[in-house]
Amino acid sequence: MYSTRTAYLLWFASFFGFAGLHRLYLGKFGSGVLYLLTMGLFGLGTIYDGITMADQVREARIRDRMHRALDGRLDELDVPERVAPRPSLRTESPEHVILRVAKANHGIASPASIALEGQISTDEARKQLDVLVDKGIGEVRVRKNGTIAYVFPDFLDDHGAGELEQF
Repeated sequence: MYSTRTAYLLWFASFFGFAGLHRLYLGKFGSGVLYLLTMGLFGLGTIYDGITMADQVREARIRDRMHRALDGRLDELDVPERVAPRPSLRTESPEHVILRVAKANHGIASPASIALEGQISTDEARKQLDVLVDKGIGEVRVRKNGTIAYVFPDFLDDHGAGELEQF
């Protein structure tokens, strides 16, 4: 990976008669040799490069990544040091998934709906639902169609209550 600090150090050598080393470092071999032969285009190119060095390093990094990607040598963790990889999705705890689903479904959740939303097995969804029942956050009730439902009274509205058997 190209370093702006290294490029500037090599650029600084231009003032001691070694113009163009920074360009050779950045993979610009033609202009690097030209700078060596002409004292950095008579100093004008050296001044220009001092102003645009950060952009030149960025372009060299992009060019290097492109070549490695085309050669199939770019691994997925190859990210510049100053940029932290972003997580693709925020991961929710099973409890958050259950509560979100219950709220969206008028206070009622099932293991199947939790498994689908949380991308977990139905057995794991049932275990997580039972944990919330044990904590007193939810209840196990029977729907009018005879199936078991996990009910969360905080989110239960008239529509959800209408689906449940009355005892």
